[in-house]
Amino acid sequence: MRHPGWQYRKGLHDLGGGNWAWLQPDGSWGFSNAGLVADSEQTLLVDTLFDLPLTRTMLEAMRDAVPAAARVDTLVNTHANGDHCFGNELVEGAVIVSSRACAEEMGEVPPSLLAEMVRNADSFGPAGAFMRDAFGAFEFEGITLTRPTETFEGEQTRRVGDKEVRLFEVGPAHTRGDVIVHVPADGVVYTGDILFIEGHPIIWEGPIGNWIRACERICEMEPEVVVPGHGPLTDVSGVRAVRDYLATLEREARARFDAGMPVEEAARDIALDDYASWGDAERIVVNLNTLYREFDPSRPAAATTELFTLMAELRRERR
Repeated sequence: MRHPGWQYRKGLHDLGGGNWAWLQPDGSWGFSNAGLVADSEQTLLVDTLFDLPLTRTMLEAMRDAVPAAARVDTLVNTHANGDHCFGNELVEGAVIVSSRACAEEMGEVPPSLLAEMVRNADSFGPAGAFMRDAFGAFEFEGITLTRPTETFEGEQTRRVGDKEVRLFEVGPAHTRGDVIVHVPADGVVYTGDILFIEGHPIIWEGPIGNWIRACERICEMEPEVVVPGHGPLTDVSGVRAVRDYLATLEREARARFDAGMPVEEAARDIALDDYASWGDAERIVVNLNTLYREFDPSRPAAATTELFTLMAELRRERR
């Protein structure tokens, strides 16, 4: 599913035509990707990173490669998760664009909360150990959450120099306000966390049908290069793989829900052997919890500590 000919290494990758990708292996929790579109001395940045040191390093590399990136004109946040927006404050002077739903969701899990979770991880038992493993590498202290200055719903077309860049709201799916960024003339799509390549996606919001349709929409664009929110560069084969994973998971989850099987039992019962090489398989706990609530809207949401405890148990068992 990796794009043929592209290496998966940390750093800035020239996609051609003024399009760039910033990749962060191994793509697991918090190690997200970003992108840059440049033309005629104008620039558009797709997402920032999980903390200020990571974002600063990325921006310095972009400025070295693309002098116009010394001043980013527009920053698009694809969704509200911190690993795609916590570095916003470093993009001074930019118009920050997101979907309205993203802007409303942003800040529900602020940097200060994650800093506190990591600092007090020992008090959460197995869930805390998992949180520290997932988030302990990042510096959440001292981040000023910087929100979008402009929002939209549905679709929006922007110009970067002479280049057309199209924004499509495809959420709620991964989160409540997911957006993908398409550069039609160059055959490049930046997907945010609609795509996790070589890793299990995590369904915080749903409905899963929206996510499947978002994958189909990307395929209809017939892109040559797809920059996922996590993992290596891909093409439509990677998009189809994520779509098929989601369809399989929905089918398997529905069967177990209808049989009255609890989430924790279903998480152990669903094999997903075709995806055994993908990382972070324990995310099935979150995915099933979200799907069960989709199947039964009266079902209460599980507490975060409960979900992380179950993920920690499942990871330990499978290792």
